[in-house]
Amino acid sequence: MARLDLDDLPPKIAALLSDLGDGEELLLVQHGAVVGRLTASVSPARVDPEPEAPPEQQMREVYETFRSAIEDEF
Repeated sequence: MARLDLDDLPPKIAALLSDLGDGEELLLVQHGAVVGRLTASVSPARVDPEPEAPPEQQMREVYETFRSAIEDEF
């Protein structure tokens, strides 16, 4: 996949590209002929994984689960 850094482009072109909405198209024209077409798409929102509980909390949960299982057996 080709990559284009907007910082390397003139400000007017960078603004045009960054302002495209989801599904909008941009025609690339050279000497009056269409040479390409770009379709904008919004990348999905990144979901950060939940942080792991501290080791003390994990051990407490393991202990509680173990204690609960033992009490259920007897």
